[in-house]
Amino acid sequence: MTPAAELLRGARRIAVFRALQLGDMLCAVPALHALRAAAPQAHITLVGLPWARQFQERYADLLDDFVAFPGGDGFPEAGPADADATHAFYAGMRARCLDVSIQLHGSGPQSTEVVRQFGAHHVFGFQPNGVIPRQPDPGLLPWPTQLPEAQRLLALLDHLGAPAVSATPDFPLMRDDYAEALALLRHHALDRDRLVCLHPGARMPTRRWWPERFAAVADTLIVSGFHVVITGAPSEAALVEEVRSHMRQRAASAVGQTSLGGLAALLRLARLLICNDTGVSHVAAAVRAPSLVIACGSDVERWAPADRTLHRVLAAHPPCRPCMHWTCPTGHECARDVTVHEVLDAAYAALFDPDVHLRASHAPQAADAPTASHTIENSTS
Repeated sequence: MTPAAELLRGARRIAVFRALQLGDMLCAVPALHALRAAAPQAHITLVGLPWARQFQERYADLLDDFVAFPGGDGFPEAGPADADATHAFYAGMRARCLDVSIQLHGSGPQSTEVVRQFGAHHVFGFQPNGVIPRQPDPGLLPWPTQLPEAQRLLALLDHLGAPAVSATPDFPLMRDDYAEALALLRHHALDRDRLVCLHPGARMPTRRWWPERFAAVADTLIVSGFHVVITGAPSEAALVEEVRSHMRQRAASAVGQTSLGGLAALLRLARLLICNDTGVSHVAAAVRAPSLVIACGSDVERWAPADRTLHRVLAAHPPCRPCMHWTCPTGHECARDVTVHEVLDAAYAALFDPDVHLRASHAPQAADAPTASHTIENSTS
């Protein structure tokens, strides 16, 4: 056992810092499994964005409690920090008398400096790849830029002597999640055996395929006999209505009608999800729901789902890719060059591929989840 592994095994109080959005957090789940296996006795605290309290509650077997990160310079997801809130945050973290703090946020060094201020006896994390520090720190791993995101985080745990338990994320589904999803299907008179979910939103506009093209895909699928429901957060209501305004057929809107768990269960029940490269694509991967991801602007090799049979990815590759532009300055080629025809071809291939649905049917489910043979009617009894 390595010295770091011995530290983890004996640690009583551990903090993990990852203050990011849903998809980023799901990519960290395999690393959290590895950490819990290496430190089964520890009280593990997640430090993240305020929304992530529900993430911690969902993964209560991996994470014991939650502290909201107040933000600061260099953390655009969290926004600017209030000086009093920042002081209180760090004082609270130091009062926890942590044995270990782990920086799973990114390549550092700002992230690592945040974690150092927690006052833990030992700090582990990442340092920028190719940078030679003045004082080498064996607890910091050079950021493994060539790996997918989940594998990058697992590399740190492996470096600490905590090998992977699973290489792919999971998402625990509960009875109430399925009940919520089935209620939504009944409300909109949707048949799960013909159900396709469309999710046209993404936090960054440059990550969104065009609304009129989502509309054309939805129209064609509906004419082919599928039921289409468009999902999104309440903040995406206008975007979803824009998609529907371009449509000739009727698609149901589930905007703001599901919790995170209910959305995950809805995806698990559907035949296919068609979406951008955003958080919902990682939810689909975690529940092993078949998906077609239209990846605009993002780093496909870093963020795309690992199982390319269950999850198909379409992407154009202009030389400016990947980018972090909020608004594309060059005409949004990466969205323009993915055609409706390509998306429909890939969608039909996934919908009628027996290997896709065989893989999906083998995914773990809640003990009382409806089976594939259940109809909407008999699931209400």
